[in-house]
Amino acid sequence: MKPAVLVVGADKGGVGKTTISRTLLDYMSSRNLLARAFDAEYPRGSLKRFHPSMTEVVDLAAIPDQMKILDTLTTSERKINIIDVRAGQLSSTLRNFTDIGFFEAVRGGEFRFALFHILGPSVASLEEIADVLPFTGGKNYFAVKNFINETSFFEWDPAVYDSYFKMAKGAVEINIPKLNEMAYEQVDLAGVPFSTFIKNKNAQGHNANNSLVLRGYVKTWLKHVFDEYDRVGLIDRLTDE
Repeated sequence: MKPAVLVVGADKGGVGKTTISRTLLDYMSSRNLLARAFDAEYPRGSLKRFHPSMTEVVDLAAIPDQMKILDTLTTSERKINIIDVRAGQLSSTLRNFTDIGFFEAVRGGEFRFALFHILGPSVASLEEIADVLPFTGGKNYFAVKNFINETSFFEWDPAVYDSYFKMAKGAVEINIPKLNEMAYEQVDLAGVPFSTFIKNKNAQGHNANNSLVLRGYVKTWLKHVFDEYDRVGLIDRLTDE
């Protein structure tokens, strides 16, 4: 299996990038795929709080940290690499990866690449498509609508929306459903992966005292998210299978 890099990001903040990264790590684990993650919320990190054993906090603008990611792609046993890009750094990160020669290696078949572009409800968010699309080569570009924060996408005029997506030939739309606010808050307080909360375990692997009701909401929601990833054939796009 070739190493695969899945970048999760947006130039706009507050669109729920880390939530999506958390679901992706749970999804890979459920499919028995070894994954690791890089949390670009340097220096503190937010993804690492939920997945500490497989996440490293990095500064994507720093060459040593770029080396930590890209120079270890072929040597790491974990072939799926999820990069949770800090708000406002998506375009600059993709430019840096271009200058490094990463996308040339992708075109040469050395690595696999996918971009989860998390969209907000504003037209400004749609305008990001034009900025980031050239880096993807029109391949494995996922436009993700994240409804987790009760985001409304009805501000988009259909004609405007269509005009932007005509540029993104081959773009795949993913819809992340809303999770009950109380359930989301309880997982956040627990500081564990969604899958761990569902199993009623704490961060140490011991039995927790999570609500049966809230676990049920999280379980149903996560299944819908996994169904979306299955629908778009995410595993096939990232692996040689």
